[in-house]
Amino acid sequence: MRSPAFDLRRLAALLAGTSALLAAPPVDAPHLPLSELTPGRRGEVWTVFRGTEPEPFGVVVTGVIRNGLGPGKSLIVCELTDPRVQPMGAVAGMSGSPLYVDGKLAGALSYQIQRFETVRHAGFTPVADLEEVRVLPVSGDRLGGGATGLNTPQPLQPAFSLAGLSPVASAALAPLLAAHGIGTVIPGGVAAPAAGGAASPGPRLVPGGAVAVALATGDISLAATGTVSVVRGREIVAFGHPLLSLGEVALPLCEAEVLTILPSQMQSVKVANIGQVIGTIRQDRLSAVAGELGPGPAMIPVEITRPGGAAPLRFAAARHPQLAPLVVGAGVSQAVLGANDAGFHEGFRVASHLIFPGGLEWRQNVLHAGGQGFAQALGELVQSLGAVLQNPLGRIFPESIRLEVEALRDPPGITLDRFVLSRATVAPGAALTAELAWRDAQGRNAHLSVPVPVASEWSGRTLEVVLAPGRVLDELSGRPRSVPAAELRSLAAYLRFLQAERRRDGLFIAVLQRATLLTDQTRPTVEAPASLERIARTADDTRYQRRESSVVLWEAHVLPEKLSPAVFRRALVVAE
Repeated sequence: MRSPAFDLRRLAALLAGTSALLAAPPVDAPHLPLSELTPGRRGEVWTVFRGTEPEPFGVVVTGVIRNGLGPGKSLIVCELTDPRVQPMGAVAGMSGSPLYVDGKLAGALSYQIQRFETVRHAGFTPVADLEEVRVLPVSGDRLGGGATGLNTPQPLQPAFSLAGLSPVASAALAPLLAAHGIGTVIPGGVAAPAAGGAASPGPRLVPGGAVAVALATGDISLAATGTVSVVRGREIVAFGHPLLSLGEVALPLCEAEVLTILPSQMQSVKVANIGQVIGTIRQDRLSAVAGELGPGPAMIPVEITRPGGAAPLRFAAARHPQLAPLVVGAGVSQAVLGANDAGFHEGFRVASHLIFPGGLEWRQNVLHAGGQGFAQALGELVQSLGAVLQNPLGRIFPESIRLEVEALRDPPGITLDRFVLSRATVAPGAALTAELAWRDAQGRNAHLSVPVPVASEWSGRTLEVVLAPGRVLDELSGRPRSVPAAELRSLAAYLRFLQAERRRDGLFIAVLQRATLLTDQTRPTVEAPASLERIARTADDTRYQRRESSVVLWEAHVLPEKLSPAVFRRALVVAE
């Protein structure tokens, strides 16, 4: 028996003019085609206002925007007549709330028509478009698309909730999330376990029920709350609009418990706790997300060891080349900024270890400045992980990701004041010295002399001596930031290419010469004979590439464990 409060809400909906009130959202309601949907007809939308039980609110059909979202993609426009919804408008988290007209399913709430309006309206995705997504075949490929957006009308922003992060860690992560289309992020949580540790009775989803689609689960969770539109056996359709427009995916479908709705003139939003995984979302398309109840998808286990004896962070990241690095970045943000160590202002080190099928590995050990440098450090970490996961050879994901975060005792940043050569012209075999002078973060002065060998084969050449960070020397020597799949033959080759980048800490002193390179799967041959180049490129024009670049004749790594962006370039003439 329904509570008196519920009956009063039903009465309010009736007074608002809703016809053919439903006792509950039907799972197998017949469909109402657009051709039968006329202006002025009254409808009922089901959604969760609080808790887990859906409730109805009344709307009146205004009309249909034909081809409003593209050829054959129309949008139903309804006035929100319910007195509870009219003041706050369409709510992020109501995405997917099913619309019934005379007991027939017409569509799902999905779009915000305008903001700051005096009479609230909303857009609804027609039921035919929901069904189109439900029956899409799953190919097994994980498409690595990016977030996309539409102009007016705007899809309701998914209400992403982020749990397991301190406020300062969440703020540091926000720009990276926004760059990937995750703009509306609110504090979230996880649902409390059942009393006495009892297992959940299993998923019970009905149209209008609250669900979440997760990008991460565990100690850190990131999930978007929405509403179920269609249930067909174990198949479900939700949201009525894209999550992040990723195409084919494999993301956890989770239970959700709505705590409350936060009204806003800009965008009202549901606040929810995320529950256990109850299925898998397979499609993230223009008209909806769709998947099935049952086991969750395979995920990437992540463990981040923190300093100071704090317990490691353990969570699972979605197997997606763009999303997984963001989730790992969230964990590092919490490890650095979420502790009582005030963000490791002296600096920190992150050691990363990814293990791939077949025993293949990728490791990275990077030093970062503290304080204001954290945002850049976080961006570089996400970029590095993205380069590994977005490999051009196919969707191959690591079996595990492990990171160790270490606080530094002293700031690693230094300021270079001087870099000079003992002479600008030198004979082969003669003594040549590079002199460096710098100051550390406390203003203390230091000096270093580095002998530079002058080889006999350099005779008669005009060269260049460079002092630069490893990344800059990689660029000067023609190392590409990304490699097309055609230039590589295996994941092992790709990982070797990434692993061969120079260290990020310290500086490199290098002797460079301008030259033409012929590369074979990124391995260069200097000044290859023209006949050899013609034969190689005729055999495989994609594998062999010609590049104009600088060749490193000699190099030395100096000032390890220090960080400086300084770049110095000095001409050197080697006498004949």
